[in-house]
Amino acid sequence: MNDSKPLALVTGASSGIGFELAKQFARNGFVLLLTAEDDELDIAADEIRAEGARVETVRVDLAEPGGVDRLYAAVTSMGQPVDAAALNAGVGKGGPFIETELDDEIRVIDLNITSTVRLAKRLLPDMVARGEGRVLFTSSIASTMPGPFQAVYNASKSFVQSFAQALGNELKDSGVTITSLMPGPTETEFFRRAGMEDTKLGRQDKDDPAQVAKDGFEALMGGRTKSVAGSLKTKAQEMANKVLPDSAKAAAHRKMAEPGSGGSGDDGPPERS
Repeated sequence: MNDSKPLALVTGASSGIGFELAKQFARNGFVLLLTAEDDELDIAADEIRAEGARVETVRVDLAEPGGVDRLYAAVTSMGQPVDAAALNAGVGKGGPFIETELDDEIRVIDLNITSTVRLAKRLLPDMVARGEGRVLFTSSIASTMPGPFQAVYNASKSFVQSFAQALGNELKDSGVTITSLMPGPTETEFFRRAGMEDTKLGRQDKDDPAQVAKDGFEALMGGRTKSVAGSLKTKAQEMANKVLPDSAKAAAHRKMAEPGSGGSGDDGPPERS
C-alpha cells in the first residue's frame, strides 16, 4: 500500500492512551497501522476510521516470542516508511512481589521492556537511514520513583525512561526525534488489569486519556524530549520527585499501592498511566 499521507504506528491501540494517540494521528492526517492483542482492536479501528483516516490493523501479542517480527512484517507490507511511531503497549501487576506469580512479572518485563527494545531496533535504523522520523515511548511518572507493591512495573518504566533519553542523545544529529510520554494515573483499564482496584491508586481521581494523548502528540510533533502529561497534579509530582529522596518516594508509593489501601481517602503521589 502506498499513500501520500505519512504513516504512524501505534502499539497498545485498542483502548486508553494508545487509542487516544491513534485518534490524534488520525485527526492530523496520518495513515495508521494499529496493533493490540485483544478483540477491542477492531472496534477501536472502526471508530478511528470514522475520523476519516485510513487504518490498518494487526492483532499480535508483542510479549510473545516473534510478536515484534510479525508486527514488523505488517509494517513492511504497508509499502511506505513509518514517519511516526508510538510505542505505547504496556502492562502492570500489583501486589507483594513475594506473592505475585512469576509469569505475570515476566510478562511485564517482556512487554514493557523487551518488546520495546526489539521494536525500536527494527524501526530506528530505517528512520536514521532516511534522516527523519519520530518515536514516542510511553513511560510514566512511575519511572521517577521506587514502586513498592508494583516493584517490577515501576522498574520497567524506569528502564523505558532511561532508554528513551539515551536514544534521544545518540540520535540528536540524525533527524530522528525521541520523546518520552510521562503520564500519571490515567482513566484506563490499567488498574483493573493489574489487580489494583482496591488500592488508593486504583480508586483516586485520574487524568483524562484524551488530554494525556494530546499532550504527548504535541510533544512528539514538536520534537520535545519528554512530556509530563495530564493534570497539574501530575506535573507537580514530577517536579517534587526530582528533589525527594528515594526512601520518601517509596514510602509514599507504598501507601498508595498497598493492597486494601483504597478504603482511606488520603492523597498521595500520582503514579502511572
